[in-house]
Amino acid sequence: MREIEIWFEFGSNYSYLSVMRIEAAALQFQVTVRWKPFLLGPIFRSLGWSTSPFVLQKAKGDYVWTDMARQCRKHGLPWQRPTVFPRSALLPLRVALVGAEQPWIGAYCRRIMTLNFAEDREIDDPRLVAEVLTELGLPAQGILEEAQSDANKLRLRRQTEAAQARGIFGAPTFFVGDEMFWGDDRLDDALAHRVASPS
Repeated sequence: MREIEIWFEFGSNYSYLSVMRIEAAALQFQVTVRWKPFLLGPIFRSLGWSTSPFVLQKAKGDYVWTDMARQCRKHGLPWQRPTVFPRSALLPLRVALVGAEQPWIGAYCRRIMTLNFAEDREIDDPRLVAEVLTELGLPAQGILEEAQSDANKLRLRRQTEAAQARGIFGAPTFFVGDEMFWGDDRLDDALAHRVASPS
């Protein structure tokens, strides 16, 4: 089966663009999406950054918000610059890890991203995450309990360590086999590579 991995973070603005469109794009290429939520914070800290480089470097940050508005217009996506950036997303990421192999993962991720980057909501709020799960017809309480279990917390830490071990330094990052593609602007290249690859 042809697959593409998307390594993403709900606090990442460029992950928003990819998460919102990857399933539709992958469907056109007949490629299966494998969802890989992870934490950017520990990776940034390992690079000596206390927060996003878009915050640390003013010129880059100013450019990024202009670029995000432009890219959202290009892809027909709603956009509202978040008043908090990067926004904490620990609980939503833990839930995404629980649902990573479930059929609802794409819809869940798109809704959380929309709440952050189109509605400027506090996505780490357990009540809001429960509301999203309920809207999707899912057993919110059970999923939240599993997400907050010690075993799942450890899984997210391990997944973040795996991201770092594979050389991931930002989000979104795509893998086609061992081939890495970084950034939303490489999504189409990654999908095309998957189709062209013999295995």
